[in-house]
Amino acid sequence: MPNLKKPNLKKPILEKPNLENLRKQAKLILRWHRERYYPVAAQIRAALPRFAHLGDAEVLAQTFKLGDAQEMVARQAGFENWETLRSTLALKSGIDTMPRQAQKPPAKPAISATAAQLFVADIKASCDFFTQKLGFAVVFVYGEPPFYAQVRRDRGLINLRCLDRPPIDPALRDREILLAADLGVDTHDAIKALFLEFQGTGVAFCQTLRKEPWGAKTFIVKDPDGNLLLFAGPGE
Repeated sequence: MPNLKKPNLKKPILEKPNLENLRKQAKLILRWHRERYYPVAAQIRAALPRFAHLGDAEVLAQTFKLGDAQEMVARQAGFENWETLRSTLALKSGIDTMPRQAQKPPAKPAISATAAQLFVADIKASCDFFTQKLGFAVVFVYGEPPFYAQVRRDRGLINLRCLDRPPIDPALRDREILLAADLGVDTHDAIKALFLEFQGTGVAFCQTLRKEPWGAKTFIVKDPDGNLLLFAGPGE
């Protein structure tokens, strides 16, 4: 008596299934039905709804043709019927015989934005300074009470982190001009206009607009917490 191994109905069809092998499988199932091999009855009942209400003996007593066996194979492979299975395999076969185009390597990840982080004593006061004096907008404020925030002007981002004491000695920062952020503009006219804008809002400058030896024009603003913000642009 043949030893039928029950197919795993959940097992997906192979990436490159052989249609001829599936035909042979259907013929084997048909032969087992004709030989009244009881284990195949359970498979037929599970795969074909019209046999679901029948017992093993009743399944084996029913008329069972090659088309039924092929439908059973198709359903076990996850397809509605044999024609759908055959068409899908034919399409896959055609695709597999086509020359493969060279795949482009994945694009290298690009950093699209950066943000400086300033340590401040009061989130609200710092947000007010950036929005009212420097023309930034608040992106978000977090915490209750607030202890973190982000402000933005154009592509310039600054994160604000609340601390109860300065992380850097203020005297050392001022003496060495330790910058907390470096923000740039694209043109000579823009850096001059930005300086005049800030001058008009009454901000404190650590350094007024000047031309550097390397050609850039810069100025440095001091925020209420003493953080030094460099603004730079082309000198010409």
